[in-house]
Amino acid sequence: MIRCLMLCMLPLFAFGQYPALCNNDSLSIEEKDIAKNYPFIEVQCNQFQFFGTESPNWLYLNKQLTDMIQTGQGKLNFYHIGGSHLQADIYSHDFRTFLQSNWPGLSGERGLVFPYSLAHTNNPTNYNFSSPNTWKGFRSVNQRPEDFDYGLSGAAISCPDSLVIINFKHLRTLVKPPFDRLRIYHNTGAFPYELNFGDQELLVTDLLHYPEMGYTEIRFSDYLDSLDLLFVKNSTAPFSLELFGFEFLNDLPGITYTAIGINGASLPTYLANTNFNRDLQLRAPDLFIFSVGTNDAHCSYDAFDPLVYKVNLEKMILQVLQSNPNCAILLTVPNDDYYMRKYPNRNTARQRDVIFQLAAQYQMAVWDFYGIMGELGASKTWKNAGLMQADYVHFTGTGYHLKGTLLIEAFKKNLTSLQNLRN
Repeated sequence: MIRCLMLCMLPLFAFGQYPALCNNDSLSIEEKDIAKNYPFIEVQCNQFQFFGTESPNWLYLNKQLTDMIQTGQGKLNFYHIGGSHLQADIYSHDFRTFLQSNWPGLSGERGLVFPYSLAHTNNPTNYNFSSPNTWKGFRSVNQRPEDFDYGLSGAAISCPDSLVIINFKHLRTLVKPPFDRLRIYHNTGAFPYELNFGDQELLVTDLLHYPEMGYTEIRFSDYLDSLDLLFVKNSTAPFSLELFGFEFLNDLPGITYTAIGINGASLPTYLANTNFNRDLQLRAPDLFIFSVGTNDAHCSYDAFDPLVYKVNLEKMILQVLQSNPNCAILLTVPNDDYYMRKYPNRNTARQRDVIFQLAAQYQMAVWDFYGIMGELGASKTWKNAGLMQADYVHFTGTGYHLKGTLLIEAFKKNLTSLQNLRN
């Protein structure tokens, strides 16, 4: 408790002008409701923490966002990377819904999605891919065929059929950004398939194939909100179609928010993805949120090496900054968990120390969700309150939505603080 209160004062030192946010008077209506219903949550500490005398990338992001809101023009590209918490895309979709519906006229883009259901793993409930074909799924966590060069998504599906059908549609979501451009990430090199779009074929105005980059871009004359896609092989030679993701694009102003998550993923997982950096540079980020770490430290105290974790996290940070030196970065401290369901995981506090060090070094922001939860052993309390599953690692639906609300409120609080600083 004392540690949380001390850390929550850090923004006062960050820019020297921030108001003290670590008190109940600063809480939003949503946060006051959370505090009332779940008094064990340190809601008063729900904010982004900054280190050092300035954070120029965050100030730059705020200027871009403020200008976009005021003018109704411009585009921003947000990425959020993690493991199973992000693959589920529950709390991240709550954040996406806020970003794409809070400011009228700024709907943004859906961004990069992966057909998890075709890979025989859990798919986010806000969209659906279907296909009559039989697919083989691959995850970069434990499946790395020699001829697979994983990109941003960290996953792939493969099908050897000569005729392949895929359908896409939004499901159970308030935000359904239309698209008039589509990028399909697939095998590099020779690509022996013709693409057809059924009733949407008449809307196709251009088809651009980039064999060395491993993607094809299709442009349509009108906006679409669903997709009917047919791959027809034009060669008799043996060949399996490999797909690494679909990116739905448009020219509308707003924020693109892409959640990247693979069950079991850690920092080494993403560092080993050959085309991660290449794909990231195709759509450079304005904000990059790191929520990778639970799997890096879900082990015994002696088995976790904070120095290795620091080296890996710093490598990932530098990759992001290489794609855009002005990118604002938010590091999130992993949630409290129990190792083997019975040992409170003391490694998370060590991760937090590393995250604070790097945040100070690179002038980044930190969302200390570990502290907000209540620190060591808090996951048992969350489980007893119906917010966490019995594995003491993953949250229930209610818990994920609660986490989403906390992230949204922290983002809004930070935006207000930076706007006050500008003024």
